[in-house]
Amino acid sequence: MQVSVENGEGLERKMTIAVPGERVDSAVDSRLRDAAKSAHLKGFRRGKVPFKVIKNKLGKGVRGEVINELINQSVYEAITQESLQPAGQPKIEATNTSEGENLEFVAIFEVYPEVILPDFTKIKVEKLTAEVKKDDLKTMIETLREQRKTWEDVDRNVADKDLVNIDYVGKKGGEEFEGGAAKAANLVIGSDQMVPGFESGIVGRSKGEEFVIDLKFPEEYQSPELAGQSVEFDITINSVKQSQLPEVNEEFFKSFGVEDGGEEAFHAEIMTNMERELKAASRAKIKNKITDALIEVINFEIPGALVSNEVQGMKAQAMQRMGSKQELDPSLLPDDLFLDQAERRVTLGLVLGEVVKEKNLQADSAKVRETVEELASTYESPDEVIDWYYGNKEQLATIESSVIEDQVFDLIIDEAIIIEKNVSYQEAIEPEKKDSED
Repeated sequence: MQVSVENGEGLERKMTIAVPGERVDSAVDSRLRDAAKSAHLKGFRRGKVPFKVIKNKLGKGVRGEVINELINQSVYEAITQESLQPAGQPKIEATNTSEGENLEFVAIFEVYPEVILPDFTKIKVEKLTAEVKKDDLKTMIETLREQRKTWEDVDRNVADKDLVNIDYVGKKGGEEFEGGAAKAANLVIGSDQMVPGFESGIVGRSKGEEFVIDLKFPEEYQSPELAGQSVEFDITINSVKQSQLPEVNEEFFKSFGVEDGGEEAFHAEIMTNMERELKAASRAKIKNKITDALIEVINFEIPGALVSNEVQGMKAQAMQRMGSKQELDPSLLPDDLFLDQAERRVTLGLVLGEVVKEKNLQADSAKVRETVEELASTYESPDEVIDWYYGNKEQLATIESSVIEDQVFDLIIDEAIIIEKNVSYQEAIEPEKKDSED
């Protein structure tokens, strides 16, 4: 087998391969002779069909199969022979498949770049530190009460934060506009779900009241037909409800899985969860800052094939998050929407992978166990969850991969310059803009 490799633009490589014609013809003949042993053609007994007839009948199809197999096999052999590391599947084009001649084809692909790690001791990042205080606990309990609130009918005028059920019809120039009408729609006053002025125009009204409010859509409104336009809404109020927060009692504690121990046990459970959330948020933020710092200082080309694969994966994940019952085609989403983040992920993956290789890192079994137990602790039967992870190689491999990634970040953090900044619990857990986008 003859192999030659040409460097294309950037990371692209063009590999030209020639497989001896004798190897191709020998493989075709061998497969045809095997087929002849069991072939059954009209006018011949099974296994007694002359080879020439078999070749005329099956030769073209068998030759095509053999060529495809030899191409795939030869590409792998050539890549190994030339010590190349393809990033993605090669694009293959056959240039000569004539019988009696060498099989010739080209394979074009990108290779992984040479990753030169930066000096981690020169990386400087800020780390937010905080602690959960009593006031934070009180705020969290109020938040949990809000999550469990119920609604009860009231016989008074609408006030801020009330839940109203309304019918409405929007009109522009006396004509209804698309998407501007609804029946029995629930709306929390002050939630800013509607166009500015809509919710405030309902405040002070009462159940059964029918009225009209005049509004103007914002100039930057998403619908060009309505942006900056004056409209009116005919509104009918069907009901008015106010929120009722639950009592902080045994029943409330049980709704969060705290069966025994009363208020003390409930507070301990909430504190544990808040501290876990704080730890996770702090970890996520410093990892993001380390990632930003790494991407600023590294300088190597990333394979477009890896970025493309990452984009496709992100699009599929986005479709899953939409939760549609219909099978939506991820290609409906534009690649540009995910490109920057995909490039960031690929770049980080290459850097972390190089650290793993240089430091010969392997997943710390104790940390894997700790991670599994921490995940399991949020379920009713932790032991069953732990057994499930350790009985599922694929899921355990995901945990191990996550642990190795954490070990890499720990290594970088240990070498980097870390500037601690003490902040409030709320500030520490609040997602940064970049975190939200990621």
